[in-house]
Amino acid sequence: MIRSIIWTIVFSIVADLLQSTVITYLIAKISFLHNTHPDIVLCVLVFSAYVNGTMTGQVSGFLSGIFTDLCLSQAPPGMSSLIRTLIGALTGLFKDSLFLGYVIMPIILCTVATLLKILIMFALHFVIKEIPVISLSDLRLWIELGLNALCAPLLFLLLRNFKPMLIGRS
Repeated sequence: MIRSIIWTIVFSIVADLLQSTVITYLIAKISFLHNTHPDIVLCVLVFSAYVNGTMTGQVSGFLSGIFTDLCLSQAPPGMSSLIRTLIGALTGLFKDSLFLGYVIMPIILCTVATLLKILIMFALHFVIKEIPVISLSDLRLWIELGLNALCAPLLFLLLRNFKPMLIGRS
């Protein structure tokens, strides 16, 4: 389990760095995306939590969130950690209960995780006013949701190639 957590964090950090640099740069060149990018760190976390379970999901989510909070995020400290911990724990509940197909299941898991992230941010806004509220009518929400759904099968396929590192022994 510890090995899968460490490798999930390594993949999350790499994804976070790519997401905040290369992907942001490329997305800025595409005007119709409104400067919105897929949350590939969330997809990495969802994959790891789904195949390893709740404990790996929540620990990986918390530690990758700490990295984001300390190094890359302008959000209030702890927000990414809390969101990713909750999403990792909830996704881990589905371990061994659903068949992980090659296309449909990654799309469903990452879409639900994205919606859950927005819901958690909405709930946190009532406690911490600095947290932005994303309306359901906001085009950026739907673009991110679509990009996550589009990237999910490709990312899950890529992560399956690293199965020995990302999946702990049962």
